[in-house]
Amino acid sequence: MGKIKNAIFTIILAALVIAFAYFAYKGQQLNIEGRPLSTDIIFLPYYAARSFARMMAAYIISLIFSIVYGYKAATDSRAERILIPVLDILQSVPILGFFPAAVFFFVSLFKGHTIGVELASIFLIFTSQAWNMAFGYYESLTTIPKDIREASEAFKLRGWLRFKHLYLPSGINKLVYNSILSWAGGWYFLIAAEIISIGPIEYSLPGLGSFMIKSMEKGEIFHAAAGLVMLLAIIAFMNIFLWQPLTLWADIYKYEYSNVNMKEKRGIGYWLWWQAPLLPRIRRWVSEKGFYIMETAGSFVSGKMKNAFNRFAHIAKISNNVIAWVFRILLLYAIGRGVVALITVFSMPLDPVLFEIPRALLCSFGRLTAAYIISLLWTLPAAIWIGHNERVEAVLMPLFQILASIPATALFPVMVFTLTKLTGGMELASILLVLTGMQWYLLFNLIAGVKSIPGDLKEAAKIFNLNRILYWRRVALPAVMPSLITGSVTAWGGGWNALIVSEYVAYAGRIYKAFGIGSMLDSATYGTGNYQMIWASLIAMMITIVAINRFFWGKLYKIASYRYKIES
Repeated sequence: MGKIKNAIFTIILAALVIAFAYFAYKGQQLNIEGRPLSTDIIFLPYYAARSFARMMAAYIISLIFSIVYGYKAATDSRAERILIPVLDILQSVPILGFFPAAVFFFVSLFKGHTIGVELASIFLIFTSQAWNMAFGYYESLTTIPKDIREASEAFKLRGWLRFKHLYLPSGINKLVYNSILSWAGGWYFLIAAEIISIGPIEYSLPGLGSFMIKSMEKGEIFHAAAGLVMLLAIIAFMNIFLWQPLTLWADIYKYEYSNVNMKEKRGIGYWLWWQAPLLPRIRRWVSEKGFYIMETAGSFVSGKMKNAFNRFAHIAKISNNVIAWVFRILLLYAIGRGVVALITVFSMPLDPVLFEIPRALLCSFGRLTAAYIISLLWTLPAAIWIGHNERVEAVLMPLFQILASIPATALFPVMVFTLTKLTGGMELASILLVLTGMQWYLLFNLIAGVKSIPGDLKEAAKIFNLNRILYWRRVALPAVMPSLITGSVTAWGGGWNALIVSEYVAYAGRIYKAFGIGSMLDSATYGTGNYQMIWASLIAMMITIVAINRFFWGKLYKIASYRYKIES
């Protein structure tokens, strides 16, 4: 019976992959580049393949960036003082704020060629994926228990060995959970990344995001729904074949004092990772070949190449210094050009609308606060419940991963139209739309925090007969506090980004607005192309967000990482 089940599974999987690849290839053969975007359903597999390729490219870059950036910030106190504020600034810039850089760098570099627009789109998706992964990895490294650090010192782990055996495993859990969230963020802003527009200038790329929004604009609800179904199929496929096995694998790196509470897991994730046809064989083959290649390369390097490396070490050090100085010079040049451009923009007579920015910021801040409170009220108990109940986790985690990945922006027009009819205004609609950009950052960070609670602490709580309230106060809440702060920082960053799609919505030839910094930035970017307004709005947002992060969340994080670090 098991062999029949495995054979059926393999045949169905192969048929689906072959069918998808065939229709994607046929769509490409129709040569739709350079023509107005078609909303014919026949192009859907092709659009899906293009969007997935952009997402994967952006994710790989984001993963490398997060590990390097988070490692440097967590292990170098001097670099930390610069890198973390810079990360605060970057995550505070909404995706529209990167449009000028995407257009004037990537598109101009390739003179409007499709390659330049593709690179611009990948760059924009990267800006919606990278920051929360970097924050999560940084948090993992700064909260490594003291006894683990002392053990690595006792074993004299240095350089690559210290990174491989201490820093990389310590961040695996957070990287996996934040990878799920980063893909959700990429899908969320997919529409903005595939239709790049500044005033009258617009660059569109074939993809699921552009397909869905163009279908909605044409009133082709059925086509938009088909695009959404295709996207949900990709999300479900990734959840089953990638995220569930990876989540199971990440549990191996959970910090435990002992082997207590290490129950054997079951469910589809377990089956896929250990028992399903093809996948375990591929995993074993990659592991065996990978270790063989690494050992062979290590022996080769340590033997024959060791003298050559020693000989060129001095040259390599000089080269690194030269590259570092070239990078600094280029950075200073870019900053200088930016300052000159800003001076030029603001030397012109100031637009009277600029003086509305403080009031707009206050209105947007109120909506964000309301959305954050609502998010926290349901995500904190949900995360503790999910993190302590494997059956609930097996049911709800795939559902939440799918819901978080749905590009809610594609559904915003219908939601706004319905809510404004019921309430007579955009306020409630805007808060609910901001909520979609905040809640998942909190939920997934909190779940990762709950899952990292050592099993022996839970067992100790049972031994001492702690009731639910005492368990929350003495164990759960202190343990998740660093994750709560990290989730709050990234949630507010996601909320500020979500303002651009929640305060300004176009549907059926009509613009729905809620007065705020997001709608002001949208109007300047998509409508007037007023660079003075664009830059003034972005600068005001960045100053506000960085001030909140440095003087509020930053101080809370230092307190949480010091007082609530798990130590033996």
